[in-house]
Amino acid sequence: MAGSAASTVAAAATMAAFSLNRFAKLTSSFRTLPRLTCSLSSSSSPPSKFNITFAPPKPKTKPNPGRGPQPEDDDAGPDQFLVPWIVRGEDGNLKLQTQPPAELLNAIATAETGSKKKKTKKSEREVKAATTTTSPPQRSKAARRFYNENFRDSGTRLSKVLAASGVASRRSCEELIFEGKVTVNGSVCNTPQTRVDPAKDVIYVNGSRLPKRQPHKVYLALNKPKGYICSSGENESKSVVSLCDEFLKSWDKNHPGVPTPRLFTVGRLDVATTGLIIVTNDGDFAQKLSHPSNNLTKEYIATVEGSVHKKHLIAISEGTTIDGIHCVPDSVELLPRLPDAQRSRLRIVVHDGRKHEVRELVKYAGLEIYSLKRVRIGGFKLPSDLGIGKYVELNPENMKALGWKS
Repeated sequence: MAGSAASTVAAAATMAAFSLNRFAKLTSSFRTLPRLTCSLSSSSSPPSKFNITFAPPKPKTKPNPGRGPQPEDDDAGPDQFLVPWIVRGEDGNLKLQTQPPAELLNAIATAETGSKKKKTKKSEREVKAATTTTSPPQRSKAARRFYNENFRDSGTRLSKVLAASGVASRRSCEELIFEGKVTVNGSVCNTPQTRVDPAKDVIYVNGSRLPKRQPHKVYLALNKPKGYICSSGENESKSVVSLCDEFLKSWDKNHPGVPTPRLFTVGRLDVATTGLIIVTNDGDFAQKLSHPSNNLTKEYIATVEGSVHKKHLIAISEGTTIDGIHCVPDSVELLPRLPDAQRSRLRIVVHDGRKHEVRELVKYAGLEIYSLKRVRIGGFKLPSDLGIGKYVELNPENMKALGWKS
């Protein structure tokens, strides 16, 4: 037994020594491996040869007492892992290299750049979506009007209530509110947009109680004389509104307990122009009537100095530029001369309503205006029997002719 065990141990030792010796020979042969030559062959192309080499061993770092330890070279050493790249050169032969082809590097760089742009676009979309969700939605005018008429808080803007009650103009009423001179239900109100109901809310202006009842809407057609201005200022002695003093004086008698309305003109006529002008206390009506989008035509009779020829009519019809906007009249017509008149008359219809538009058109044609009178607004004509400086109240039919549907 002892002899067989000893023989087994000796055999194992012999095999271990043989294995170590074999591994040492393989290691030495790998380190001193000569250059190898490989070739590829195919049926369609001749064989191509290329060389395979191995990187030299990495030199060991030697400490330098004076300079300290030196950094090791990262481009050489047995620990470096080299990936061989087999590429076809410009001569058509295959060769082995340790760096990837330039085309592959460019493709990788392009792919990385594209992915970054894609992420950037995605982030922009996310930001836009977040902004869209936080911003209030836009509604059409019809939708806002429907909401205001059916769902918005009832009442009228405070500044509008004060102006309709005859306190002052809309702008002056806003200044009174900003100055803290208006109280609503015992509290100072500094916001002109506050909605109030005079029949329910207690409103004071400069210590005076505002009447609960609002004045009725007033619509007057007035034949403006020459020399009067379309201003509602209190210090203006020759204003168009002052021609309605008789109407305002009889207001308390005809409408007891209702505050006197504050009247103003719809649009303007210059001091030298006569004819039709509308006076009212309805701000919505005035805005609708004077706004350019309403496209209401206005007819004027211009009396000019001298003779009028065809070239003058052509020049007027071509229009002129006023405040940077080219204005063209709707029509121009030379009226028959009256038997006792020495001057020619022109009928000019416009719709823009620019300041001094008719005067500028006639001046551009080389003519001089002697007198100018407005005789029609929309479908409403100045009554022929209405004297200068006189007025008449408009009925529903007249309001409809002016384009007012409410």
